[in-house]
Amino acid sequence: AVFALAGTALFLAVLSRISGLAPWIELQISIWSSLLCVCVVLYLVDHLAKSLRPIAILTGVASEGAEVIRSVYPQALGEDEEPPASPPPVGSASQVINHSGQSSVLLAVNTEGLFQLALRSRVVLEIVPQVGDFVVHGAELIRVYGDAPIAARQLQEAFALGAERTLEQDPAFAFRIIVDIASKALSPAINDPTTGVLALDQLHLLLRLVGMQRLNNGCVRDAEGQPRLLYRTPNWEDFVHLGLTEIRQYGATSIQIARRMRALLEHLIKVLPAKRLAPLQEQLELLKRSVARSFPDPEDRLQAEVS
Repeated sequence: AVFALAGTALFLAVLSRISGLAPWIELQISIWSSLLCVCVVLYLVDHLAKSLRPIAILTGVASEGAEVIRSVYPQALGEDEEPPASPPPVGSASQVINHSGQSSVLLAVNTEGLFQLALRSRVVLEIVPQVGDFVVHGAELIRVYGDAPIAARQLQEAFALGAERTLEQDPAFAFRIIVDIASKALSPAINDPTTGVLALDQLHLLLRLVGMQRLNNGCVRDAEGQPRLLYRTPNWEDFVHLGLTEIRQYGATSIQIARRMRALLEHLIKVLPAKRLAPLQEQLELLKRSVARSFPDPEDRLQAEVS
């Protein structure tokens, strides 16, 4: 569009300096370039308007979040229990590496590289911040448990930091974005419960996906079963709390939100394995209490209690 507009403007400038008849070929080029310019601008405006709709943003974030969940948690949840998070190493760290750069957000960690380094050095490495955390200058980045010293630069090179969170290794960030959109929609200044319902639709999808996957326990062991790399990772309770608590609080007075969240919880309780049900049942009970407080009229309360 920019090139067509520039070409049209240039040709018109040339025409203003021609005393005789305008060249036919150049005139046709100018006319068709102008029409192309108008068509492209209209298409771009329409595309931009559609891409800024809440449903387009929500589905886009949920789609990226689903891909990250599948890459971070590739194994499906089986009948066996997920291993519990390993306790921190006993004793004090022999070496502590602090963040020496600019205060930034932890975007990703090369866990495989750190595990191989710990394996070669026969030490245990503990990553202090979780992916998505803001790491200030001088804060602890990684702790080393063992006698073999490791160069600080080798450890620091395994961390990628930046100005803001990304979805690369941070599936919880997809939940955070969708919840923030819903929270703004449910604020008294906007009062848009329909967008909140659209956000719950996508959270429903993501929670079901996370609930069917085997989550990490934050521990990588060697062939002998000894822990070599420890790190913090969100568990199932964290995902449920992140996805539902704030929306339930901010949408407490909306019948739409109460009904959609009840439908979400009842469906997940029905389809997910028994080991995933406790946090969902807790959220359902909290939702029932919220409805009882927010709708004193029996007729309204009856509607809000129907999923």
